Amino acid sequence: MQPVMSVTSPAVDRIKELLDGRGKPSAGIRIGTNSKGCLGMSYTLEFADQKELNDDMVEQDGVTVFIDPKALMFMLGTELDFVSDGLQSGFVFNNPNEKGRCGCGQSFQV
Repeated sequence: MQPVMSVTSPAVDRIKELLDGRGKPSAGIRIGTNSKGCLGMSYTLEFADQKELNDDMVEQDGVTVFIDPKALMFMLGTELDFVSDGLQSGFVFNNPNEKGRCGCGQSFQV
């Protein structure tokens, strides 16, 4: 069975850095979506102390990514990447389910 989403090597490295720098044990990170922005939805990332009931889980190269069950259908086939370009860097969601993205890049629609 193919995982819900994939995580690139740069994203794995950045997640490890964030978890190591947190200062307390973490189970991984949790990805979700919420209603926000021009197009209606945005991605959320937060530290996860434990697996929540019904979370989907992706384990890759020593990191665990939990996916909120309310976001699961929007995340199918998504690749989580970390990009560093000049003066800015951040996580990038390459999501084949997106039908549009706002100009500022903060929200999307499916």
